[in-house]
Amino acid sequence: MIEKMKFLSITGPKEDIDRVADVYLSRYEIQLENALSELKTVKDLRPYIEINPYKGELDRAKELMEQWPDALPEADRADMDVNQAAQTIRELSETFEQLNARQRELLDKREELVKSRDQVMPFKGLNYDVKEILKLKFVKFRFGRIAKDYFEKFSKYVYETIDTIMFKCEEDADYVWIVYFVPDKLSEKIDAIYASMHFERQFLPDEYEGTPVEAGVALEDRIANLDHEIEVAKASASRELTARGKDLAAAYDRLHAYSLNFDVRKMAACTKHENHNFYILCGWMTEADAKRFQQEIADDADTFCIVEDDHGNIMSKPPTKMKNPGLFKPFEMFVEMYGLPAYNEIDPTILIGITYSVLFGFMFGDAGQGLCLLVGGFLLYRLKKVRLAGIISCCGLFSTIFGLLFGSIFGFEDIIDAAWLRPQQAMTDLPFIGRLNTVFVVAVGLGMCIILLCMVLNIVNSLRSHDTEKLYFDTNGAAGLVFYFALAATIVLFLSGRTLPATVILVVMFVVPLILMFFKEPLTAAVEKKRAKLEGGAGMFAVQGIFELFEVLLSYFSNTLSFVRVGAFAVSHAAMMEVVLMLAGAEAGSPNWAVVVGGNLFVCGMEGLIVGIQVLRLEYYELFSRFYRGSGRSFVPYGKTAA
Repeated sequence: MIEKMKFLSITGPKEDIDRVADVYLSRYEIQLENALSELKTVKDLRPYIEINPYKGELDRAKELMEQWPDALPEADRADMDVNQAAQTIRELSETFEQLNARQRELLDKREELVKSRDQVMPFKGLNYDVKEILKLKFVKFRFGRIAKDYFEKFSKYVYETIDTIMFKCEEDADYVWIVYFVPDKLSEKIDAIYASMHFERQFLPDEYEGTPVEAGVALEDRIANLDHEIEVAKASASRELTARGKDLAAAYDRLHAYSLNFDVRKMAACTKHENHNFYILCGWMTEADAKRFQQEIADDADTFCIVEDDHGNIMSKPPTKMKNPGLFKPFEMFVEMYGLPAYNEIDPTILIGITYSVLFGFMFGDAGQGLCLLVGGFLLYRLKKVRLAGIISCCGLFSTIFGLLFGSIFGFEDIIDAAWLRPQQAMTDLPFIGRLNTVFVVAVGLGMCIILLCMVLNIVNSLRSHDTEKLYFDTNGAAGLVFYFALAATIVLFLSGRTLPATVILVVMFVVPLILMFFKEPLTAAVEKKRAKLEGGAGMFAVQGIFELFEVLLSYFSNTLSFVRVGAFAVSHAAMMEVVLMLAGAEAGSPNWAVVVGGNLFVCGMEGLIVGIQVLRLEYYELFSRFYRGSGRSFVPYGKTAA
């Protein structure tokens, strides 16, 4: 069902718009429309232009909230004035910026010390005071590393032939860290030789004290001290946040609400009357909310509301807000997937809820598996509010019902008697056709009834939208309904072995609707008192009409036979469970219960998914395509777009 909507125009003194938004609009669901677009016939309208003075504070409040989401209290948030909230955010921002700056400073120092430690540790094999080495003037020194294979070649073939002293320090699988000394006068030549061996030089700062080992230990101590200072800084920030977290949350709430209310100006228009400026807001409310809103502002001298009942004077189309009983609410998901109904269109939620559940139960008739789907889906829907789980639960209910009608419990058909029939065994004798499985006949009959119902719904929708062609001459309109109903009645009477009553009338009911569908375009123009336009001339019109009529008859036939799959899946489900029980050795009297359980889980999961998709396909292509447009727009209350 679709809730009735009312279009409201709210006006008052321009400076009063914030109070109205805060006191009224924040508590009522209203979809605001652009007042300048809606009130094109009103003179002297101009946009309501103002800049939000608290946008910066709100953005900073969001950053603070995101920075410490877990540490903030979520309850008992104190209310405060918007100016006080802005001041609170500025103070907290400054405080936390100082705390963050201190943490960043400590982290930068730690990073530098870690880098220094990583530079000196590979040379811990050098048992000399690094600082003394750094003071050498006439002897050059080089710290660095060389690839292991080049180091072996250098040591074996080059080292003894040049004037240098090399100390080997640490090594790993790829590199050897070394320190070499060379006289100042020979440094360029020796450096070139080392460079040819792919020596990678490293520069050590002059802040080290003692040997590399001693320097490394000292650096580790300094890093540990910095880690302690960083933890102290974090604890200080945490204490500050704990102390003022409630203020931060309250300030954010106040600024968020104010900013949301301030943005109402984007949808408002302004006008002037006798030196007084007024705002105008337009939007849609449900009929019930509109009545309550009017009653509430009755004593408000600064707020006025006009309800426009004539939709012809409204530029925007009414939004769609669906309101269905709780049992059918999960099925709104399928409707939304196809498209929301227009405001004046029939909401198909209840129809799809009933037909989907019945068809699924027919195709998946097993009392045991259906009960599992019912209970499991219900629990998941109640706990997690997953709409698909609610749909599964409803399908499980009808699967259980049809399972009892078919006498099937977890595939066993010898526990209870079938209340109706066995899908694999029940057969029906039909004239000129012979023996046919009963479930196939029932499925086709059920499909014909659903198609007729959809035609009736199409007539109702076409009547509401004033679509003459679809109402009278369409294949799913009045002409199609008469033709298909007559055809269905003829088939039923013929297959039941009864003499056709009023044969002439039935022939007329066949021929006349086809003629109406053939000439639907000129007839529509005649009803609407317009001039018919036959593109391509009468000959092309006749050829096109013949082919379209052939396509219509073919579609009636194929769409009806499409429901045979309902009976086919009912038979295949029983056959699959028969195979499972055969593999489990149920015929021997002592089945393998592991195979029974596993087979039921497999069939329940795989076939349940396939049946669900097939039923949805029937809903969309055989039901919705006949009467449903799905061209509506969603009802989005003020404030929820920004949430």
